[in-house]
Amino acid sequence: MPTSIQVEKKIKEHLDKLKNHPRETYNDVLARMIHFMSEQNKEEFSQQTIRNMEKSLADIKAGRVSSHKDVKQRLGLK
Repeated sequence: MPTSIQVEKKIKEHLDKLKNHPRETYNDVLARMIHFMSEQNKEEFSQQTIRNMEKSLADIKAGRVSSHKDVKQRLGLK
């Protein structure tokens, strides 16, 4: 059963920008957002991601890190 909700003008403008096409309904935009957010929360880390995270933690513990300043200097950035 359809219902009405009130949103601030700024929110409506953001929803308008998220439309895939001008005639897409706000319901479709919101459903897509909800689906995306729920999938993001359900996503489990792959085994490769876990291995990469463990390697990164080992690098940090072993001191194999560089400061932002060092990286910029190495790359010749100001």
